Amino acid sequence: MHRAATGLPFDDIRRLLADMPGPDLAARKAAEERQGQLVKPPGALGRLEEIAIFLAGWQGKPIPNVMRPTVAVFAATHGVAARGVSPYPPEVTKQMVDTFTNGKAAVNQICGVFGAGLRVFDLALDIPTPDIVERDALTEPECAATMAFGMEALAGEPDLLCLGEMGIGNTTVAAAIYHGLYGGTAGEWVGPGTGSTGDVLARKIAAVEAAVARCKGQLDDPLEVLRRLGGREVAAMAGAILAARMQRVPVVLDGYVVTAAAAVLHALNPASIDHCLAGHVSAEPAHARVLEKLGLAPILDLGMRLGEGSGAALSIGVIKAALACHSGMATFAEAGVG
Repeated sequence: MHRAATGLPFDDIRRLLADMPGPDLAARKAAEERQGQLVKPPGALGRLEEIAIFLAGWQGKPIPNVMRPTVAVFAATHGVAARGVSPYPPEVTKQMVDTFTNGKAAVNQICGVFGAGLRVFDLALDIPTPDIVERDALTEPECAATMAFGMEALAGEPDLLCLGEMGIGNTTVAAAIYHGLYGGTAGEWVGPGTGSTGDVLARKIAAVEAAVARCKGQLDDPLEVLRRLGGREVAAMAGAILAARMQRVPVVLDGYVVTAAAAVLHALNPASIDHCLAGHVSAEPAHARVLEKLGLAPILDLGMRLGEGSGAALSIGVIKAALACHSGMATFAEAGVG
């Protein structure tokens, strides 16, 4: 969406979105040619071939590799959680961050299997964002600063960045973002999240409906949707996705909440997430619908709804296998076949 410059912090974000590097087309073409020479029928490895070619283009190498995969988990707290929109209390967010730090969460185990580094970003856990039913989550300077903080996920120079999140109440926030971006009814975007049913689910739908209604007439700009209805982790992940694009680092998205960050950028410029893969489709009912809107086909479909980057981390195994086949298989000429 084009907007005149105002001198406000979001202008810096818009400038980045207007001048993004694309993939290396020569490296991509070379990877495609190599796939056609490997000892297999054309297209026989399906998505694995597509993934290898995708990585080649973004890494700028005909034979790409993943040596420094990083899972970045952004954790934040939300005022709307006090409305009882989750079966778990807000305190669980901080407890789970401690579990990540102690190496005892699911994502720690998955990272260990696939040799991925894990970085956890504490986004002012002691200070929840305001309840989005009553007030905007962030001011424009706060939102832009949080996006800038998210860009720090690239500081370790990963060659593959997997994004995850933690925050009780954040599937409510994500549903509000989707409702604000895409319209429809609140009920179409709200799912069980961490297990909301009955009265909890009803409160969740009501909160999303009320939050979006409060912002009526103010949501034509996706960045306004993000700051008014989002949370710190969503803003930070949007910043991380954008920073990765500027450095041509491929990104793997986790579930419903992470995809909300990508959806904001996509609404601003559909090409802004061309460097992103969907690690999996979660059990959250609206996640598949959002991925379809974004034109992303998930690598895995395991019925997961854990968050914390677990689905994205699991997809590292498939990505590494795709690259191993691309680099290690013999060509027909090398094998003397044909």
